[in-house]
Amino acid sequence: MHILEIPSFFPPMGGDFCLDQAKALAALGHEVRILSNVQLGVTIGLKDYLTLPYGRYEHEMDGITVYQSYQRGLPKVIRLNVKRWIHIVCSMFEEYVKKYGKPDILHAHCAKWAGYAAMQISQKYHIPYVMTEHLPYLILEGEFGKAPSNAWQIPLLKTAYEQADRVIPVSEELVDDIACYYGKDYQWQYISNTIDTEFFHYQKRSSKEGRPYRFCCLADYFFRKGYDILFTAYQKLQEEGCNIELHIAGRYTDSAQCQQEIERLKLKGVNIYGRVNKCCVKNLLYQCDALVLASRSEVQPLVLLESMSTGIPVVSTECIPQNLRIHQGCYIVPVEDVDALAKAMKERMEDTTENGEELSDKIRQLASPEVVGKRLEQLFSEIISSRKQ
Repeated sequence: MHILEIPSFFPPMGGDFCLDQAKALAALGHEVRILSNVQLGVTIGLKDYLTLPYGRYEHEMDGITVYQSYQRGLPKVIRLNVKRWIHIVCSMFEEYVKKYGKPDILHAHCAKWAGYAAMQISQKYHIPYVMTEHLPYLILEGEFGKAPSNAWQIPLLKTAYEQADRVIPVSEELVDDIACYYGKDYQWQYISNTIDTEFFHYQKRSSKEGRPYRFCCLADYFFRKGYDILFTAYQKLQEEGCNIELHIAGRYTDSAQCQQEIERLKLKGVNIYGRVNKCCVKNLLYQCDALVLASRSEVQPLVLLESMSTGIPVVSTECIPQNLRIHQGCYIVPVEDVDALAKAMKERMEDTTENGEELSDKIRQLASPEVVGKRLEQLFSEIISSRKQ
């Protein structure tokens, strides 16, 4: 199959899941490329806005050809930025076809706005398209407002859902989570995200004797990620005399706002790394004994899969889907419950029965490139065959 991946967002603005799925499909022998237009903002990522290349060009990422463009967004003119983004993607597709021919199927990541662009391309070129959806209600609410909403984006995106050959939510719970905006009048099939289980492989940790227990949180410093809850729980454990450290990485974890909160709560042993690359993420996981994520809303956070794949347990909240609640690997607490989070973190510190190698194997069976790639391959083949009938 000739498969073209179209992400709504891509590095440096996230979206690594698109590359991971592209690699999984390429490893099965398919012709796979990525067409990426990344909108850059002045207020978020000014350095990238000023320094990343202009124009369109091709480059390689982990063996996958990426046809790349960076769009400079205009502050506070969302509708115009969206219109430009879709126009650029459609124009890039025309150039892509001239060089590589028409793909057999389009695989968009998130309806907003890759799925909508894929719908337009599909209508013009008569190519089937699917959309993998990653965005939960709490992210959409920030742009659309609370449901029910009359935001101008919703009718457009709802159409992209309804006309898709298949919508692929990365968790079954996501369908109900966003039904208040898009309804359910579309065909969907759940398929997990994939991670590089060879890269995030099991590794035995150093002895915990004579050193602090090391927690890590690998998440951007946003309200949705619950750092305020995590910091308060950490403070509670610190006041109880627990010998602990906290390692945090992600966009804005090195911001003045984050550091001021750490100082205000008088937290000790907090190590800050800011935005880091994939290798740094792995190294941090190998240094730590457990990951903690106090999120208020999630779909299927890759960092939980990555952590358990390296052999360490995670403590997270009820907002994560059932497919991540691995027995003896993922410990769940209520959202915004400081006491429950602190208690679970303390229980992890005292647990001596963990089997990291077994945990890593369970993640391989759920989210390895081979497993996810074969599920996508089967779905794509069925859709292409049905279109030919």
